Amino acid sequence: MNMIIQKLLQKSFGALPKALLVSASLLTMPLTAQASGGADLDHVEIDLSDTESLKNGAKVFMDYCLSCHSAKYMRFKRMADDLGMTDEEVLENLVYSDAKIHDTMEIAMPEADAALWFGAAPPDLSVVSRSRGADWLYTYLRSFYVDKSRPMGVNNLVFKDVGMPHVLWKLQGMQHIEESKTNMAYGKEKIEHKLVADGTGSMSTEEYDKTVSDLVNFLVYVGEPIRSYRESLGLYVLGFLLILLVLTIKLKKEYWKDVH
Repeated sequence: MNMIIQKLLQKSFGALPKALLVSASLLTMPLTAQASGGADLDHVEIDLSDTESLKNGAKVFMDYCLSCHSAKYMRFKRMADDLGMTDEEVLENLVYSDAKIHDTMEIAMPEADAALWFGAAPPDLSVVSRSRGADWLYTYLRSFYVDKSRPMGVNNLVFKDVGMPHVLWKLQGMQHIEESKTNMAYGKEKIEHKLVADGTGSMSTEEYDKTVSDLVNFLVYVGEPIRSYRESLGLYVLGFLLILLVLTIKLKKEYWKDVH
Protein backbone atom coordinates (compact mmCIF):
# COMPACT_ATOMS: atom_id res chain seq x y z
CA MET A 1 0.00 0.00 0.00
CA ASN A 2 2.78 2.44 0.87
CA MET A 3 4.50 1.73 -2.47
CA ILE A 4 1.29 2.65 -4.28
CA ILE A 5 1.04 5.89 -2.31
CA GLN A 6 4.65 6.74 -3.13
CA LYS A 7 4.01 6.16 -6.84
CA LEU A 8 0.92 8.37 -6.74
CA LEU A 9 2.89 11.13 -5.03
CA GLN A 10 5.70 10.75 -7.56
CA LYS A 11 3.24 10.97 -10.46
CA SER A 12 1.46 13.99 -9.00
CA PHE A 13 4.44 16.05 -7.86
CA GLY A 14 7.26 14.93 -10.12
CA ALA A 15 10.77 14.17 -8.95
CA LEU A 16 10.50 14.76 -5.23
CA PRO A 17 13.30 13.71 -2.90
CA LYS A 18 12.91 10.07 -1.86
CA ALA A 19 13.03 10.95 1.83
CA LEU A 20 10.08 13.30 1.37
CA LEU A 21 8.08 10.61 -0.41
CA VAL A 22 8.79 8.11 2.34
CA SER A 23 7.80 10.61 5.02
CA ALA A 24 4.54 11.37 3.26
CA SER A 25 3.69 7.70 2.93
CA LEU A 26 4.47 7.10 6.59
CA LEU A 27 1.83 9.66 7.52
CA THR A 28 -0.78 7.44 5.90
CA MET A 29 0.26 4.27 7.74
CA PRO A 30 -2.19 4.65 10.66
CA LEU A 31 -5.04 5.03 8.19
CA THR A 32 -4.11 2.05 6.06
CA ALA A 33 -3.41 -0.11 9.11
CA GLN A 34 -6.81 0.66 10.55
CA ALA A 35 -8.51 -0.05 7.24
CA SER A 36 -6.75 -3.42 6.95
CA GLY A 37 -7.82 -4.58 10.41
CA GLY A 38 -10.41 -6.96 8.95
CA ALA A 39 -13.57 -5.40 10.38
CA ASP A 40 -15.54 -2.37 9.26
CA LEU A 41 -15.63 0.21 12.01
CA ASP A 42 -18.82 1.98 13.04
CA HIS A 43 -18.59 5.73 13.49
CA VAL A 44 -19.30 7.37 16.83
CA GLU A 45 -19.88 11.07 17.35
CA ILE A 46 -17.58 12.60 19.96
CA ASP A 47 -18.81 15.70 21.79
CA LEU A 48 -16.61 16.78 24.67
CA SER A 49 -18.97 19.66 25.42
CA ASP A 50 -21.73 17.18 26.35
CA THR A 51 -21.20 17.10 30.11
CA GLU A 52 -24.03 14.65 30.75
CA SER A 53 -22.53 12.19 28.28
CA LEU A 54 -19.13 12.50 29.96
CA LYS A 55 -20.66 11.99 33.40
CA ASN A 56 -22.49 8.85 32.27
CA GLY A 57 -19.32 7.60 30.57
CA ALA A 58 -17.36 8.21 33.77
CA LYS A 59 -19.95 6.23 35.75
CA VAL A 60 -19.74 3.29 33.32
CA PHE A 61 -15.94 3.41 33.40
CA MET A 62 -15.84 3.36 37.20
CA ASP A 63 -18.44 0.59 37.45
CA TYR A 64 -17.14 -1.78 34.78
CA CYS A 65 -13.59 -0.86 33.75
CA LEU A 66 -11.59 0.53 36.66
CA SER A 67 -11.49 -2.77 38.55
CA CYS A 68 -9.02 -4.12 35.95
CA HIS A 69 -7.95 -1.14 33.82
CA SER A 70 -6.27 1.88 35.33
CA ALA A 71 -6.23 5.42 33.96
CA LYS A 72 -3.17 6.49 35.87
CA TYR A 73 -2.67 9.79 34.03
CA MET A 74 -6.04 11.14 35.18
CA ARG A 75 -6.79 12.47 38.65
CA PHE A 76 -10.23 12.35 40.23
CA LYS A 77 -9.90 16.05 41.05
CA ARG A 78 -9.22 17.01 37.43
CA MET A 79 -12.25 15.02 36.30
CA ALA A 80 -14.44 16.64 38.96
CA ASP A 81 -13.43 20.15 37.90
CA ASP A 82 -13.82 19.49 34.18
CA LEU A 83 -17.22 17.80 34.50
CA GLY A 84 -18.64 20.37 36.90
CA MET A 85 -18.85 17.98 39.85
CA THR A 86 -17.98 18.63 43.47
CA ASP A 87 -15.31 16.61 45.23
CA GLU A 88 -17.98 15.06 47.43
CA GLU A 89 -20.05 13.95 44.42
CA VAL A 90 -17.07 12.20 42.87
CA LEU A 91 -15.99 10.47 46.06
CA GLU A 92 -19.52 9.38 46.92
CA ASN A 93 -20.74 8.25 43.50
CA LEU A 94 -17.66 7.30 41.47
CA VAL A 95 -14.93 6.17 43.86
CA TYR A 96 -15.38 2.71 45.36
CA SER A 97 -12.07 2.50 47.20
CA ASP A 98 -10.25 4.51 49.83
CA ALA A 99 -8.72 6.73 47.13
CA LYS A 100 -8.54 10.45 47.82
CA ILE A 101 -9.79 13.16 45.48
CA HIS A 102 -6.26 14.11 44.35
CA ASP A 103 -5.26 10.49 43.61
CA THR A 104 -4.88 9.11 40.12
CA MET A 105 -7.15 6.37 38.80
CA GLU A 106 -5.09 3.36 39.82
CA ILE A 107 -6.23 -0.22 40.43
CA ALA A 108 -5.49 -2.48 43.37
CA MET A 109 -4.91 -5.63 41.32
CA PRO A 110 -1.19 -6.53 41.13
CA GLU A 111 0.13 -6.65 37.58
CA ALA A 112 1.65 -10.10 38.08
CA ASP A 113 -1.67 -11.54 39.23
CA ALA A 114 -3.48 -9.89 36.33
CA ALA A 115 -1.05 -11.44 33.85
CA LEU A 116 -1.57 -14.85 35.46
CA TRP A 117 -5.37 -14.64 35.38
CA PHE A 118 -5.84 -13.06 31.95
CA GLY A 119 -2.71 -14.14 30.11
CA ALA A 120 -1.55 -10.52 29.95
CA ALA A 121 -1.94 -7.59 32.29
CA PRO A 122 -4.92 -5.38 31.29
CA PRO A 123 -3.50 -2.20 29.74
CA ASP A 124 -3.84 1.26 31.18
CA LEU A 125 -6.60 3.14 29.35
CA SER A 126 -5.37 6.71 29.78
CA VAL A 127 -4.53 7.14 26.10
CA VAL A 128 -6.27 4.15 24.51
CA SER A 129 -8.57 6.48 22.56
CA ARG A 130 -5.53 8.07 20.95
CA SER A 131 -3.79 4.80 20.12
CA ARG A 132 -6.85 2.89 18.92
CA GLY A 133 -9.26 5.61 17.87
CA ALA A 134 -12.81 6.33 19.02
CA ASP A 135 -14.47 4.36 16.20
CA TRP A 136 -12.36 1.30 17.01
CA LEU A 137 -13.33 1.41 20.69
CA TYR A 138 -17.00 1.94 19.87
CA THR A 139 -17.10 -1.00 17.47
CA TYR A 140 -15.00 -3.24 19.72
CA LEU A 141 -17.25 -2.79 22.77
CA ARG A 142 -20.27 -3.77 20.66
CA SER A 143 -18.71 -6.77 18.90
CA PHE A 144 -18.35 -9.47 21.56
CA TYR A 145 -19.98 -12.80 20.78
CA VAL A 146 -20.23 -16.25 22.35
CA ASP A 147 -17.28 -18.51 21.54
CA LYS A 148 -17.05 -21.52 23.85
CA SER A 149 -13.61 -22.41 22.51
CA ARG A 150 -12.13 -19.34 24.18
CA PRO A 151 -11.08 -19.30 27.87
CA MET A 152 -13.46 -16.43 28.66
CA GLY A 153 -16.26 -17.92 26.58
CA VAL A 154 -16.35 -14.95 24.19
CA ASN A 155 -14.55 -13.63 21.15
CA ASN A 156 -14.63 -10.34 19.28
CA LEU A 157 -15.02 -9.48 15.61
CA VAL A 158 -12.67 -6.51 15.90
CA PHE A 159 -10.04 -8.13 18.14
CA LYS A 160 -9.78 -11.80 17.24
CA ASP A 161 -9.01 -14.20 20.13
CA VAL A 162 -9.38 -11.41 22.65
CA GLY A 163 -8.37 -12.26 26.22
CA MET A 164 -10.80 -9.84 27.82
CA PRO A 165 -14.21 -11.00 29.09
CA HIS A 166 -17.34 -9.20 27.94
CA VAL A 167 -17.70 -7.05 31.05
CA LEU A 168 -20.79 -5.26 29.74
CA TRP A 169 -22.76 -8.43 29.02
CA LYS A 170 -25.35 -7.66 31.70
CA LEU A 171 -26.21 -4.49 29.79
CA GLN A 172 -26.02 -5.82 26.24
CA GLY A 173 -26.75 -9.49 26.78
CA MET A 174 -24.81 -12.16 24.90
CA GLN A 175 -24.48 -12.08 21.14
CA HIS A 176 -24.23 -14.98 18.74
CA ILE A 177 -22.58 -14.78 15.37
CA GLU A 178 -24.53 -15.64 12.24
CA GLU A 179 -22.72 -16.28 8.97
CA SER A 180 -24.26 -15.61 5.59
CA LYS A 181 -22.84 -16.42 2.17
CA THR A 182 -23.53 -14.59 -1.08
CA ASN A 183 -22.62 -16.09 -4.45
CA MET A 184 -20.36 -13.81 -6.44
CA ALA A 185 -18.97 -13.92 -9.97
CA TYR A 186 -16.59 -16.68 -11.04
CA GLY A 187 -17.85 -19.08 -8.37
CA LYS A 188 -16.62 -16.95 -5.48
CA GLU A 189 -18.52 -16.47 -2.25
CA LYS A 190 -18.80 -13.40 -0.07
CA ILE A 191 -19.01 -14.30 3.61
CA GLU A 192 -20.54 -11.82 6.03
CA HIS A 193 -20.88 -12.06 9.80
CA LYS A 194 -23.79 -10.61 11.72
CA LEU A 195 -24.13 -10.39 15.48
CA VAL A 196 -27.51 -11.18 17.00
CA ALA A 197 -28.26 -10.40 20.68
CA ASP A 198 -30.11 -13.00 22.75
CA GLY A 199 -32.25 -10.41 24.51
CA THR A 200 -30.94 -11.14 28.01
CA GLY A 201 -29.40 -7.69 28.50
CA SER A 202 -30.97 -5.03 30.68
CA MET A 203 -30.76 -2.50 27.83
CA SER A 204 -32.17 -2.30 24.34
CA THR A 205 -29.75 -2.12 21.43
CA GLU A 206 -30.25 1.64 21.17
CA GLU A 207 -29.70 2.15 24.89
CA TYR A 208 -26.58 0.02 24.90
CA ASP A 209 -25.13 1.82 21.88
CA LYS A 210 -25.74 5.15 23.63
CA THR A 211 -24.06 3.89 26.81
CA VAL A 212 -21.02 2.71 24.85
CA SER A 213 -20.82 6.01 22.99
CA ASP A 214 -20.83 7.84 26.36
CA LEU A 215 -18.04 5.56 27.60
CA VAL A 216 -15.98 6.18 24.47
CA ASN A 217 -16.66 9.91 24.78
CA PHE A 218 -15.24 9.78 28.31
CA LEU A 219 -12.17 7.81 27.18
CA VAL A 220 -11.51 10.41 24.49
CA TYR A 221 -11.71 13.09 27.19
CA VAL A 222 -9.31 11.13 29.43
CA GLY A 223 -6.86 10.81 26.53
CA GLU A 224 -6.62 14.60 26.22
CA PRO A 225 -8.45 16.55 28.95
CA ILE A 226 -7.24 19.86 27.51
CA ARG A 227 -8.74 19.18 24.08
CA SER A 228 -11.90 21.28 24.46
CA TYR A 229 -9.90 24.28 25.70
CA ARG A 230 -7.28 23.76 22.99
CA GLU A 231 -9.90 23.74 20.25
CA SER A 232 -11.66 26.85 21.60
CA LEU A 233 -8.33 28.63 21.96
CA GLY A 234 -7.50 27.70 18.39
CA LEU A 235 -10.39 29.83 17.13
CA TYR A 236 -8.97 32.88 18.89
CA VAL A 237 -5.51 32.15 17.47
CA LEU A 238 -6.93 31.90 13.93
CA GLY A 239 -8.81 35.14 14.47
CA PHE A 240 -5.61 36.86 15.65
CA LEU A 241 -3.68 35.55 12.65
CA LEU A 242 -6.40 36.77 10.29
CA ILE A 243 -6.24 40.28 11.78
CA LEU A 244 -2.44 40.16 11.61
CA LEU A 245 -2.68 39.14 7.94
CA VAL A 246 -4.85 42.13 7.13
CA LEU A 247 -2.47 44.50 8.94
CA THR A 248 0.54 42.93 7.21
CA ILE A 249 -1.02 43.39 3.76
CA LYS A 250 -1.83 47.02 4.52
CA LEU A 251 1.70 47.59 5.82
CA LYS A 252 3.17 46.01 2.69
CA LYS A 253 1.08 48.28 0.49
CA GLU A 254 2.17 51.31 2.53
CA TYR A 255 5.86 50.44 2.12
CA TRP A 256 5.63 49.75 -1.64
CA LYS A 257 3.21 52.46 -2.72
CA ASP A 258 6.05 54.84 -3.77
CA VAL A 259 7.83 52.16 -5.83
CA HIS A 260 5.05 51.72 -8.42
